[in-house]
Amino acid sequence: MPDLTISLSKTAHETLIKLAETSGETVQTVLDKAIENYRRYIFLVQANQAFAALRKNDVLWQEELAERDLWDQTMADGRVE
Repeated sequence: MPDLTISLSKTAHETLIKLAETSGETVQTVLDKAIENYRRYIFLVQANQAFAALRKNDVLWQEELAERDLWDQTMADGRVE
């Protein structure tokens, strides 16, 4: 993979170095993990926003509840899990 150059604030750079020293990982690994964690955070924020919008729409919310009931029935085989 080719090396890329990015601009960081002095504070961000110092924080990356401290995190790398503390964790024993490379700066690249710390940065990769930070980006992945932020990607997951954004995904969850968007999922929560979509769920909130769904919940506000009475028709769609009732469809959601009906579908959940259907899925709940798929486990109605007498087994406890």
